[in-house]
Amino acid sequence: MRPNDTERDAAETLPLAEERLTVGRETVESGIVRVNTPVETLHEIVEATLREERVEITRVPVDAVVERAPPVRTEGEVTIVPVLEEVLVVEKRLVLREELHIRRRTEERAVEIPVERRRQHAVVEREDATETPPEKG
Repeated sequence: MRPNDTERDAAETLPLAEERLTVGRETVESGIVRVNTPVETLHEIVEATLREERVEITRVPVDAVVERAPPVRTEGEVTIVPVLEEVLVVEKRLVLREELHIRRRTEERAVEIPVERRRQHAVVEREDATETPPEKG
């Protein structure tokens, strides 16, 4: 090695460079969106089933003297309600005058009823960001 080579190595420096990266976000307007929600009224026929229940009452004369009031009872589809009356005689007696026989009848029928219902839908319009938005006045 030559004496000048060592001196030259000590005198020469190489600068080292490093790039650093910073990541960030920036908000950029890319367009305008308008959303309308108009409501339309629709006229439709709606099908439904209606149930109607009627009762039929038959008065059945009994005219029997009883010790105590008989309870309301059910025989098949018939509900029997005793109707009592106190009658004054020389002594007081409980007389069963009649029974009410109640029969339920159920009818179903399909009907069509016109109804009005409303429906809303969205209309989206996109505008280019390069256009200037209208001024508000």
